[in-house]
Amino acid sequence: MNIIACRKENSVLVSVIDTGPGIPKEHAMAIFDKFRQVPGAGRHPGTGLGLAIVKHIIQAHGGSVWVESEAGSGSTFTLQLPA
Repeated sequence: MNIIACRKENSVLVSVIDTGPGIPKEHAMAIFDKFRQVPGAGRHPGTGLGLAIVKHIIQAHGGSVWVESEAGSGSTFTLQLPA
């Protein structure tokens, strides 16, 4: 896992990059919803609340969060916050 942070214009971007199994495109945005998990991701059981909580905290501070991923290629989660 790698973490990269930088300032871009009036924002701060923090990206967390992993080398896991990746997320199929059809599930990429749904994983930020409450109680949603990627089907077949049973290695790490949970409630499906973690990313929903992250999204709400970031949005409460005027930012946004997204994921870039492909199944089998890992994922990059990026948080954007006002500087």
